[in-house]
Amino acid sequence: MSLPTFDDVHAASERIQPFVHRTPIVNSSLLDAWLGHQVFFKLECLQRTGAFKLRGATNVLAWLKEQDQLPERIVANSSGNHAQAIAYAAALFDIPATIFSTQNVSRVKAAATEYYGAQLKLFTTRPEADEAVKMAAEEPGTLWIPPFNHAQIIAGQGTAALEALQDLKQVDGVFAPCGGGGLLSGTLLATKALCPEAEVIGAEPLAANDAANSLRTGEIVSLEGPAQTLADGAATPSVGDLTFPLLQQLDGFYEVDEVQIAYWTQWLQHLLKIHVEPTCAMTMAAVVGWLQERPQPSKALVIISGGNIDAAKMQQIWSTDYLDQPPVL
Repeated sequence: MSLPTFDDVHAASERIQPFVHRTPIVNSSLLDAWLGHQVFFKLECLQRTGAFKLRGATNVLAWLKEQDQLPERIVANSSGNHAQAIAYAAALFDIPATIFSTQNVSRVKAAATEYYGAQLKLFTTRPEADEAVKMAAEEPGTLWIPPFNHAQIIAGQGTAALEALQDLKQVDGVFAPCGGGGLLSGTLLATKALCPEAEVIGAEPLAANDAANSLRTGEIVSLEGPAQTLADGAATPSVGDLTFPLLQQLDGFYEVDEVQIAYWTQWLQHLLKIHVEPTCAMTMAAVVGWLQERPQPSKALVIISGGNIDAAKMQQIWSTDYLDQPPVL
């Protein structure tokens, strides 16, 4: 499969309009005053299924329907948000779906996946789940929709940034988290087409820094074992052969430790008054690092990728209270 282009992102935005929300953009005047810059947030936590993943999932199926190539059944591997998106999208197109994931999947994401009608199969490790989905995909009439390494998935995820840039017109930097790289790759395509002067910057957990290691070495590097991080949506073992060449075009990339992930999850929930996943909240650490190098007041766009957090994860996030330490540059 060839790399997607901005034309694919634009086509996806037209294709998925009946299925997704055009999510709002907000900012915090208090945060802007503290930082001395403007930071705008595209709230994909308010998307159907609670995350941006529905964009890619519905785009793949709508794209296949255009070609009269919808499958008899769908399989997918996911740590949660992609699972919900595939389950929801499959129900829209009346196709049975089976999701392969790990036993430590977020309970709230697992429950939603089954509620939307998909069968959920759990394995001890992510590689075991990935191997099982490969085998299931070999059955006739079965389509495997990967969580990020698919041109139409990347194009669909890029529609979040496309919408935000249509609304904001001009920004200096665009930020998104990196798991497998689908959202960040799509964000890059949209930004370089609509706002070419803006920098595109990614962030991932230091405890799951396969993308950063891959960018440093110039080749795809996988994690040596399961990642232990609050940012479960970015604990992907490796980026894909479609996302990696796009990630190599980024203007910057930050690795974020667990304290900063918890810190920014607390502060964004407090300042924006919304439910924010640690996977996207960690991106604010990259924003602050980038702003520290900006001599003039700047305008940043952050893709808030999701808002699905279970009680156990919330307890971890709030085990230490960071709200007595206001954000500063």
